[in-house]
Amino acid sequence: MPDGGETMLFVIAVVSVYLASVVGVTDSTPDSSYVAAVYEHKVILNPHPRVPVSRHDALQHMQKNLDIYEEQAARAAQQGAQILVFPEDGIHGFNFTRLSITSYLETIPDPQEESWNPCMKPERHNNTEVLQRLSCMARRNNLYLVANMPDLQPCPLKTSPTSTCPPDGRWQFNTNVAFRSDGLLVARYHKHNLYFEASCDTPPEPEIITFDTPFAGKFGLFICFDILFHDPTVLLVQRGVRQLIFPTAWMNQLPLLDSIQFQQAFSLGANVTLLAVNIRNDRLIMTGSGDPEEGRLLVARVPVLEPLEVKQSAAKEVEAGGGESTISVATDSGYCYQDSCDDPPPPSYPTFISSMMYDTFTFVLLNETQGDVKVCNGTFCCRLQYRWLLQDHKELYAFGAFAGTHTVNGRYALQVCAVVRCAGLDRSSCGQEVEEAESKMDFLLEGNFDTKYVYPSILTSRMFLEQPESLEKAADGRLTMKHSNTKGGLVTACLYGRMYHLDNE
Repeated sequence: MPDGGETMLFVIAVVSVYLASVVGVTDSTPDSSYVAAVYEHKVILNPHPRVPVSRHDALQHMQKNLDIYEEQAARAAQQGAQILVFPEDGIHGFNFTRLSITSYLETIPDPQEESWNPCMKPERHNNTEVLQRLSCMARRNNLYLVANMPDLQPCPLKTSPTSTCPPDGRWQFNTNVAFRSDGLLVARYHKHNLYFEASCDTPPEPEIITFDTPFAGKFGLFICFDILFHDPTVLLVQRGVRQLIFPTAWMNQLPLLDSIQFQQAFSLGANVTLLAVNIRNDRLIMTGSGDPEEGRLLVARVPVLEPLEVKQSAAKEVEAGGGESTISVATDSGYCYQDSCDDPPPPSYPTFISSMMYDTFTFVLLNETQGDVKVCNGTFCCRLQYRWLLQDHKELYAFGAFAGTHTVNGRYALQVCAVVRCAGLDRSSCGQEVEEAESKMDFLLEGNFDTKYVYPSILTSRMFLEQPESLEKAADGRLTMKHSNTKGGLVTACLYGRMYHLDNE
């Protein structure tokens, strides 16, 4: 993803052990698991991406990144990986124009219409050197392999003014390709939600693309900015796909959309395994592994999740993400942070307005040693019960709510409850980017959402994630997240609700 790229690793990315957070995993099949690998790649970029080059020069550039892919595929295979995922834009880079990317394009056949092994039959299609090398990489290392590359598809010119065919008569797509362990091309997915990608087209219709494996069943494909939208992401989940592959070039956006923060939130909220991998570029705030600016291979054993149809119990408590976290899906919350659920509603506190990520939040300051606070933005309300672990903490925190349509760098409708550390000691700094914190709190965060698509996250100092102690969904739309004994200083605790049905209003 170019200009404002996106990034991440969510097999997860803080240390390889976090790979189980690849995974906001729940409901694994007993004794069923597989070994997954992702490579957070420090991409070698074209220093002049807007200047057209020859096919020879484009290939020379891409081969430098593919050489690194070769090394990492061999390392992954040595560690027993059965599937390996590379990031968005990892082979060719980003910030191209529609013209300057031309020599980087290859025409990728549709595996649903044609069975082709580029490694075994390279002569079948011309100008497919990258596809051939990826195919042979998968075959040589006996693993499934997913990579991202630009695709060229012919599009006959039409005279109709309503035609979606580009004026130059061709489609250019941001594309995931998946290869079987023998090199067979098994899946091709075209990114639907572009993010300032002048070199690429939006496909006429959302593509719901999956492929099957013998070790974990079905995997679904999507890319970067797709994760914030209904199509194709939610459609994949609705069709019962529990293993999702997510190459990305994600630029961290604090305090609510840090790469690993939202990817874990999506994994927990959608109850899926997410194999996510980001570009590494510290200058562009593209990170994931938490290591110095260099590539990093993460390998972990991941549970195979049961099909969604198996888990229909209205109040089934399931293990989440390899930790002690639980997700309860219940018809009534039945839980209170305090001793009694019949406590009176919290008292009113002075509110103030501040911008957070270009959205106008209504905030309340958290100045007491403990409290029970309610804040509303219009008719949408959030509640927080909290207790500071150290009474003399010196940082300023605020509790905020927002309900509305985000319109900067994308348009999407939200309902958000968030606890944030303010950047300074003045309330005008609440909502600004913060990466470090010292204060710790036990809390219960709750929102009355008008959507079932709510994604929970807890981000602590220096971009570390913590799993919620418990999550509980009620039939009336109320979602409650409880957490205590925070290991790091709290940066953000968030319930991020997506009102997909309002995106186009």
